[in-house]
Amino acid sequence: MPRINYRSSDVDLMARMMRAEAEGEGKQGMLMVGNVIVNRVKAECLDFKDVRNVNDVVFQVQGGNFSFEAVQKGNVFYQRARSAEKRLAKQNLDYWREHPSKYSLWYFNPHAPCPPTWYGQPHSGQFKQHCYYEPKAGTCDSVYKGA
Repeated sequence: MPRINYRSSDVDLMARMMRAEAEGEGKQGMLMVGNVIVNRVKAECLDFKDVRNVNDVVFQVQGGNFSFEAVQKGNVFYQRARSAEKRLAKQNLDYWREHPSKYSLWYFNPHAPCPPTWYGQPHSGQFKQHCYYEPKAGTCDSVYKGA
C-alpha cells in the first residue's frame, strides 16, 4: 500500500521537483526532498491543512510566494522529468522514508550551519547542504501516522 494515493502525473511532477531542488545532492538528497513532499500531503496541520495531493504541495503559495524556490525561479523544474527521478519519486510515494527527512515538513539550504530551529520547528538533521525540520511534538501528529 503506498504512503499516499497518487497518479502517474504526481510521479512526474514530484520527480521534476526532486531534481530541481536537490539534483546536486544525488539520489539520497532527492529522496529526502521527495519525502518532505509526501509528508506535507499526509499532514493535516499547520500550513498543510488544505493540501491533499502532490500538485497541491508543489504549487502551494505561502506569504505571497510559491513554497518551493524551484517553482518560483523555474530552472530545472520546468524541464521534462527523467526516468531516474521518476523511479525515485515512486520509491517515496510507495514506501521510502529515512532520517533526517523521515518526519520533516521543511528543509532549506542556509549556506551556513543549520539553525537549531526554523520558524519555531526543531532541526531533525542535515543531509549535505539541506537542513531538515520536523514539527514540534504534539503539533502535527498526522505526519507520524503509518510510520
